[in-house]
Amino acid sequence: MPGASKLLPSLGHASSGAAGTVISTLLTYPLDLVNTRLKVQRQLRLDNSISEEECYHSIFDAFVKIYTKEGGIHAFFAGLGADVVKSAADSFLFFLFYTWFRARRLVGRHPDLPYLRVIEELAVGAAAGACAKLFTTPVSNVVTRRQTATLLDRSPSPSSSPTRKLPTQKTFLEVLQEIQAEKGGVLGLWAGYSASLVLTLNPSLTFFLQAILKRVLVDRKKWDDPGSGITFLLAAVSKVGATAVTYPFQIGKARLQMGGHNKSRREGKEEENKGGIFSTVARIRRQEGVRALYDGIGGELLKGFFNHGTTMLTKDVVHGAIVKLYWVVVGLLVQWPGLRKKLVERMRERNNKGGWRLVGRGIMADLVKGGRMGMSMMQS
Repeated sequence: MPGASKLLPSLGHASSGAAGTVISTLLTYPLDLVNTRLKVQRQLRLDNSISEEECYHSIFDAFVKIYTKEGGIHAFFAGLGADVVKSAADSFLFFLFYTWFRARRLVGRHPDLPYLRVIEELAVGAAAGACAKLFTTPVSNVVTRRQTATLLDRSPSPSSSPTRKLPTQKTFLEVLQEIQAEKGGVLGLWAGYSASLVLTLNPSLTFFLQAILKRVLVDRKKWDDPGSGITFLLAAVSKVGATAVTYPFQIGKARLQMGGHNKSRREGKEEENKGGIFSTVARIRRQEGVRALYDGIGGELLKGFFNHGTTMLTKDVVHGAIVKLYWVVVGLLVQWPGLRKKLVERMRERNNKGGWRLVGRGIMADLVKGGRMGMSMMQS
């Protein structure tokens, strides 16, 4: 069954990729929240939704203002739960489709050439990303709304006071209902999917650059296990390169997914949605200049470096553990008839040689023996 032989490794990579993404998301989420706000604040300023004083002038300035004006540390984790779910699902589906598609393309290739041609590598990454984003775009919309909610929904205070009243954080379901009502139906939950399709170029470029760097820097004998330091560096540098190329589309996507706060912006966003991501990027360049397409890019590059590096490093560790656990279980199953017989024998010994403690030790010894057999199967 060739399909089954490809599915099992794909599931292993998908599970380990999701685990790595969850860890990296938790570690870098405050920076992600700041980056999202930096992407949309220029539009909010043009709409007079926020004042010049409320704008962030740098990443550091954003951290200081959010901490002092929005209630401390917890303000940096608005929408974290939804983002963790989205990131885990996105990563699981991406690695599942990516590994599956890639394995099918590698069928029949020479074992000394474990990589695809340039166009194939890009196509596989784009197809995997498109499939994953189809399922996770609604959650991505909710995350963007919750990350920018404080900027969008704060009620203006009298001119005598520089502070604003912070809104109550909406639930996941409330935000979904708000998006559906604003966009005019269920399909509105997929606002920004056209941008996501364009941004599938990001993971495609990331894994393409990673493969190129790996060919240049890693010996073929160490292709499957280049070491933790090299794994982190290859992933981090390739992500920075891909992000630098696709960043204008990330700006456009953030604006498409940002909620309407007043009538003029809602009308403007309706006009943007008609043309999609390309018209949005073109309008930003035309009306606000090229510089507007790179607002906050420094923070995004920093986040991409640590986020993707940590993801791939953790993924390799978790995937290795999953493979070892799999073969240990296989070894135990192979040994099960003998283990069951020995278990009965150990139970009989209980009355003669020291009670349940000795039984437990004997059972553990048998299980370890079975596990070692599984490991030997893996190495052979």
